[in-house]
Amino acid sequence: MNQIYFSFKNYLYIVVTVCISIIICNGSVEAEMNNVCNVRVFGATGTGEVLDTDAIQSAVDQCAKEGGVVFLPAGTYLSGTIFLQSNITLHIAEGATLLGSTDPSDYPDTIASIPSYNDDFFVQSLIYGEKLQNITITGRGTIDGQGEAFVVTTREHPERYRNRPFIIRIVNSKNILVENVTMRNSAAWMQHYFGCEDLVIRGITVFNHANQNNDMINIDGCRNVVITEVLGDTDDDGITLKSTSGLITENVTISNSVISSHVNAIKMGTETHGGFRNITISNVVIKPSSVEETIYGVHKGTGGISLMIVDGGILDGVTISNVLIDGPLVPLYIRLGDRARKYRPGMDRPPVGQVRNINISNVVATNIGDYGASITGIPGHYVENVSLNNIRIYYAGGGTHEDAERDVPEMEDSYPEGTKFGQLPAYGLYIRHAIGISLNNVEFSYEKTDERPALVADNVENLNVYGFRAKGESNLDGIVRLHNVRDGYLFSSRSLKPVKSFANISGRDTRQINIFELPAGLYQNTFSATDDVMRNEIIIK
Repeated sequence: MNQIYFSFKNYLYIVVTVCISIIICNGSVEAEMNNVCNVRVFGATGTGEVLDTDAIQSAVDQCAKEGGVVFLPAGTYLSGTIFLQSNITLHIAEGATLLGSTDPSDYPDTIASIPSYNDDFFVQSLIYGEKLQNITITGRGTIDGQGEAFVVTTREHPERYRNRPFIIRIVNSKNILVENVTMRNSAAWMQHYFGCEDLVIRGITVFNHANQNNDMINIDGCRNVVITEVLGDTDDDGITLKSTSGLITENVTISNSVISSHVNAIKMGTETHGGFRNITISNVVIKPSSVEETIYGVHKGTGGISLMIVDGGILDGVTISNVLIDGPLVPLYIRLGDRARKYRPGMDRPPVGQVRNINISNVVATNIGDYGASITGIPGHYVENVSLNNIRIYYAGGGTHEDAERDVPEMEDSYPEGTKFGQLPAYGLYIRHAIGISLNNVEFSYEKTDERPALVADNVENLNVYGFRAKGESNLDGIVRLHNVRDGYLFSSRSLKPVKSFANISGRDTRQINIFELPAGLYQNTFSATDDVMRNEIIIK
């Protein structure tokens, strides 16, 4: 009896599924009765030669009366701005393309109700929604913005950003799902989610190499966000968290994705007014772009992971794990700066923000450039509590003795970029103005001869290094260099081949440097120190 019952259930399920599929595909009267609004019924041609904007919008408006599905069957639908409404699904079927018009006048200016830095110029979109709830964009079809048609003719700000529509911009909305669609060729940012809650982006494919500012995904002042199973290749930044207003971006998970970018693959910034809190990133592959020609950046990417606060705001509670990085110039860049850009006229200058409580683990980075990674604050304002665990980074090498001895400018108010400092004094990791930095089971190596130390710490308090391993040249005076470090602990660490000394220690503010359990035979001297260092502040066991 049970067997018959389950067989009947399966039969009923198949019949219902087939009927629903027929209704959607046919766009019949029954479809309208079930509130599946096929855009063809509303006059869309699907030829790609005439504007279907009005027909698609009519389907959206009709469907929104009771909630339902706006269906784009196979075909090419040329369109200007589509204004979404609550309680609808925009379903782009396999074989269907929503094709953005190349006429800027088909995209009316729409300024978001939340004041932000972008109000003067990023005001056009192919798909727009504001103050909505229960929105879905799905299907196996394609959204193509034809972004290469929007030629930039000036370098002036803000004119160079105008008349270049986003593909998707959703503002101040709740319960949003974007799933399975393919997005291509935006004229600017591909997606901008601003001030939204309960957002899921899943299983999408993005290719964005059509114009300047071709970011892949921008999450801006949103909370409760899941991004997963993304395949993306973009000219500008990849998966980017922003804060262009006073709203904080928080409670975000990014996972199980493959990202290529000519600039930064994963980024928090550049705008950081509210900041970022409670962010997890896991199981991500960062690899070179399939496109060698660049608009911004370089073919293999400028940065792998870039975390910053430069316009006030906080960056607090970030966990990153299980990441493979291949190719960029800089694998890791953590920056607290003081650019202090205002997001609306007349507001007070933003104060210096905070960067703290970052845990990065299980990272392998290969084919990395020769700049080095960095964790830097500014005088009087420290990056706090950063842990690096189980990290392997393999650099190009090639640094010189002059690079090792150079003074790194503070550049407190500069645009933040991992290459901004130039060749760092450390080929592996440069740390300055920081408190509570831990390195556990970290290894740095390089391909070409490099005369720089692997690790440099300058004005750092509470530095803990355990199981550190790094390659160095035989004449290197200090594979680790500590300048004005207070409470430094170096345990069970070693160079990967003999060097002149393990640690070079300098600075009259140096206090309590503890070096324990170094292997014998790899160094002529355990450490060297300048005359301004009090010897009783160095403890060897």
